[in-house]
Amino acid sequence: MLMKKKIQVAVVKSPCFVLLLSLLFGCKLSILSQGCTDPLAINYSINATFNDGSCIYNSSTISPEISWELPPCLQESSGLIEWNGLFWSHNDNNDASLFSIDTFSILTPDTLVLNGLTTIDWEEITQDNDYFYLGDFGNNASGNRTDLRIFSVLKSSVGSSMPVIDTIQFSYEDQLNYTPTSPNSTNFDCEAFIVTNDSIFLFTKQWLDQKTTLYSLPKIPGSFIANKIQTFDCDGLVTGACLIPQSDIVMLSGYSQFLQPFIWLLYDFQGTNFFSANKRKIGIDLPFHQIEAIHSTNGTDVVMTNERFQQSTLVFPQRLHTFDFSSYLEDYLVAGIKTEEALRDIHIFPDPTLGDFFSVLSSPVHFPIDVRITDNFGRQVGSVTRIESVECNLTSPNDSGMYLVNLTTATGQNVTFRLMKL
Repeated sequence: MLMKKKIQVAVVKSPCFVLLLSLLFGCKLSILSQGCTDPLAINYSINATFNDGSCIYNSSTISPEISWELPPCLQESSGLIEWNGLFWSHNDNNDASLFSIDTFSILTPDTLVLNGLTTIDWEEITQDNDYFYLGDFGNNASGNRTDLRIFSVLKSSVGSSMPVIDTIQFSYEDQLNYTPTSPNSTNFDCEAFIVTNDSIFLFTKQWLDQKTTLYSLPKIPGSFIANKIQTFDCDGLVTGACLIPQSDIVMLSGYSQFLQPFIWLLYDFQGTNFFSANKRKIGIDLPFHQIEAIHSTNGTDVVMTNERFQQSTLVFPQRLHTFDFSSYLEDYLVAGIKTEEALRDIHIFPDPTLGDFFSVLSSPVHFPIDVRITDNFGRQVGSVTRIESVECNLTSPNDSGMYLVNLTTATGQNVTFRLMKL
């Protein structure tokens, strides 16, 4: 049975507190002006205040600025991170080693051997402040692995004789049949993942339908069922992922069945609902390059690697490529910086809220303000349009938990707060 409680939101024009708004948990919803908010899209709507994911883009292709050939030890470069001032990559096999990529001395890489680690099909690597996460979840040989796993390696222990390694084992929520398939004939292969503060998100490589499915896992050791969130028609095979958390950007690398590489830019989403907003596909002008890994820390400077590919007399060696994506994302990133600076005088409190009340403080210049409330999965649970002594009913699937409070000002600026309701 759904519990319903009163949540009150006081909206205050500081320094004089003049506006009070009450939000009651019920079933009546107000509607924001939804549409495409990206000026680079062909269907951009200047009146849209909420990005509904409807943006459509002209086709586009990008070429690398510089390409370096990787050393022979990285013929199957499959993952890529930046750590301690260097890029590091690994092969997509059972070699439990990380190799540095220094563009000034690229032929003499340092090697980090992860003693005690045994992998079957290591396809991806990512990191947070304390750990490396190694995705030993390649499953294209017969599609029936029952030992899919992610290793977490404590960074401070790397280089020692016995690095600290934990295991996160998982199976897919919707994989019920483990009958072996022929090679490259499953939708339960995976080569791409990212980590957030408390979760792991997998992006599958679906050989049968050329789509990708997003799954989530806890970011702690143990055995789990990967929860299916959403399937996206990416029109190709996803091979790598990176997250720029401060800018709400996810980048997915991949290639078509004819080895034409691409990148998907996912941006302007709320929370972890990565497919909810802008989704733009960019072709990469490197035909017959098996792009396997992608990395960026700012969204404009992007690095990718491809593994060696040979067919008959055609040979495409393993390489690292640099790209400039500023023409696609710089306006979005600059707008985000300006919005952040402009909205420094907007706050919500208390957070967490112990009862059924929280307030929004703002200077008069930002009014009227639209409020949209979603849960942590991006599902809308309530909204208020043009808050000025307005009362409206909201529906919530949970009595307590994490909520996203999205505020859109009269000038179209947007800021989102996380609010924990205890």
